[in-house]
Amino acid sequence: MKLYIKCMVGIHCKMLVREILEKIGLHSGAIELGEVEILENLTTEQRHLLKLMLVKSGFDLIEDKKVILVEKIKHVIVHMVHFAGDLPNTKNSNYLSENLNKDYRYLAKIFSEATGTTIERYIIAQKIERVKEFLLYNEMNLTQISYVLNYCSVAHLSNQFKKLTGVSPSGYKQLGHNNRIPLENL
Repeated sequence: MKLYIKCMVGIHCKMLVREILEKIGLHSGAIELGEVEILENLTTEQRHLLKLMLVKSGFDLIEDKKVILVEKIKHVIVHMVHFAGDLPNTKNSNYLSENLNKDYRYLAKIFSEATGTTIERYIIAQKIERVKEFLLYNEMNLTQISYVLNYCSVAHLSNQFKKLTGVSPSGYKQLGHNNRIPLENL
C-alpha cells in the first residue's frame, strides 16, 4: 500500500517517517520523497495515529488525488534542482511529463489551481534557494552555478536572483547570513 506524505523534502525526513512507522508497528518498503510503501493494510486506528504523529512532526498524510499529484510535481522538481547534480538538458515541461507520465498542460493546470503559482515560478524559486546554498557554502562561483542550474548566462541568473530576493548574488554573499527558505515552504 502506498501512502503519500506532504513536506518530505530530504533524507532526514525519510528517516523520521521510517521511525514513525516503526513506532506504530508498520513495516515499510521503499521510502521516497513524498511517498512510502507500507507492507500492511492500515486499520482505521493506525491511519488516525499515523496522521497525528506525522502532523506532530511537521508532515501530513495526503488523501486527495489532486493534492497527491501536486506533491509529486513538487518532489520531482526538488529532486531535479537539489539532488540530481546538474539539471537535465531538456525542457522542464518535458522532464516533468516524462517523470510523471502525464501531459504537461494537465500538470500545469492542476499545479496552478492548487498552489496559486505556476510550475515555472516554483522551479525558479527552487533554483534561487539552490543558488543561496551554493553562495552560503562558497561551493562554486556564479559562472559555475549558472552552468549547473542551466541558466543561459550569469546575467540571467543574477537578474532572477535579484528579482526574487531584492539583492544581487554578490550582495547576498556579502551579507553572510542564512535567510534561506525551507524547501517545504516554497
